[in-house]
This record gives sequence, structure tokens and C-alpha cells, in this order.
Amino acid sequence: MNNAHVFPVRVYYEDTDAGGVVYYANYLKFAERARTEMLRGLDAESSRLIEDEDVVLAVHHCSVDYLKPARLDDMLEVHTRLTKVGGASLNLEQDVMRGSDDVARMKIRLVCMSLSGRSARIPAGLKTKFNNLLNSNEQV
Repeated sequence: MNNAHVFPVRVYYEDTDAGGVVYYANYLKFAERARTEMLRGLDAESSRLIEDEDVVLAVHHCSVDYLKPARLDDMLEVHTRLTKVGGASLNLEQDVMRGSDDVARMKIRLVCMSLSGRSARIPAGLKTKFNNLLNSNEQV
């Protein structure tokens, strides 16, 4: 996966249902953590965006395909890849992997919003970082 950020996740008891299988909504939590760490790697963590730019990035759309169950004590990786940078939005793909097995695939659209809740342009410096990542073959 080009320009992929890789985030490791261990499945704990609290992540599972009564059968020891990861509860479906917890994949969204894993993906959120991975996106947060990807942004941190770009010096664009949420606190910095709020303090320096008066904006936040919020999930506008998410679709998930659940392919295989993950279970208690599995070691997973969330691979996050930026696929499109717009004026006020970003598209990402996130794959949850167990070794070489695809466990879940997500498509995410983030939108940039002002602190008052209105749509906002992605700040120029941040947009440059996103475009550099989009056009890169390196991991963040």
C-alpha cells in the first residue's frame, strides 16, 4: 500500500463480544486511533489543528466491509492510506490486517470544519503535507 501508515493493535477482552470475536463497532475505534496517529506523524494532531488553525477534521462518511473475524489476542495492523485531497475534504482507505489476511476494509471521508461547525478549507500548510503524502511512496 503506497503512502500507508501502519498502526498495530492487539485485540483485548474488552474489544470482543461474548464469543471472543471483535465486536463490529470496535473496528471503527481501531481505525480512529490509526488515523489520529497518522495525523500526529504529519504534525497535524487534533489539538494542534484546534489551537493553531481553529479547525477540526470530522468523519463525514464511513463504509466498512467485514471480511474475516478477528479474535481475542490477535495482533492486527491498521493500514491507512490517503487517496484524495480536496479543498475541504480528504478520502482515506483503511485496511485492518491480521498478517496477510484482510479482516476489514473501510473507506472514510473526512471534512474540515471550523470550530463553529461550518465547513472550512483545509489550511494551506496542512494541505501541502497531505498532497506530499498522497504523492509519496513513503510511510508516515
